[in-house]
Order: sequence, then C-alpha cells, then structure tokens
Amino acid sequence: MSWDAVAAPDLVQDLILFDGDCVLCSRWAHFVHRRDRAGRFRFVAVQSPYGGLLARRFGVNPQAPQTNLVVVNGSVRFKSDAALAILAALPGWGWARAARLAPKWLRDWLYDRVARNRYQVFGRRARCWAGDPQLAARIIETAP
Repeated sequence: MSWDAVAAPDLVQDLILFDGDCVLCSRWAHFVHRRDRAGRFRFVAVQSPYGGLLARRFGVNPQAPQTNLVVVNGSVRFKSDAALAILAALPGWGWARAARLAPKWLRDWLYDRVARNRYQVFGRRARCWAGDPQLAARIIETAP
C-alpha cells in the first residue's frame, strides 16, 4: 500500500488517529496534548467506532494498525509524514520540518521498525488511557 498523502476535505481537520492500546501511541497523544496549548488537535483511537471507520477508509487495519494518521489542511498523512506534520504544527517544534529533508523511504523504514515492535518494547493497555480530563475532552469516539 502507498502511504502518500490523500485528499480528505470532508473530514474533521486537525484530527490524529492513534492506537489507543499502545502505550507509546498513548504517550504520543499526551505529548501532543501538553504542547498544543491552543487545543488545535483532536484525537481518535483506532479502537473506537469512528477510529475504526477512518482506519478502514484509508487502508489501515484497525485490529493491527501499522500507522497513525493525521488530517491536516484537507489531506491525510501517514507514518513519518503524519508525525512530522503534527510536530511542525506545535509551538516551538517548527524545526521538525527539517527532518523532511531525509528521504521518505528512510523515515518510513525507521517508523516501521518502531511500529512493529511498539507492544514488545513499550507495552500495551486494554483500553485507551486518556489520563487528564482535558485530554479526554479532546478524544472523539463517534463520527461527528
């Protein structure tokens, strides 16, 4: 499957789809939440009804997600492109755009190594852990 950006002007913008069972992915959501002081990004776990719908629409297996995705500026980005788009949008992280100078195949190869081993290295939870109520308020469970 090609993980190139896909147009999606019909979707909720500034939306991050992540693996809510993955400790690393949940920590990523917390990382973004803490730095996104303006509250730009919303989150949806792939295990939720809406998350599963989005995943299937873009070729991500909801039972074994191989990528996160982000909807920004009317398009969906995957793997390292998604992570870099999110970082670049956070205050003080604009320098992350420089990582796009590395070839996409290399960035995605590294992304895939981490993604494949994330449960073994970081662990797994049976349910998305939102933590604080402010983050929980930014999580979408069902289609808007």
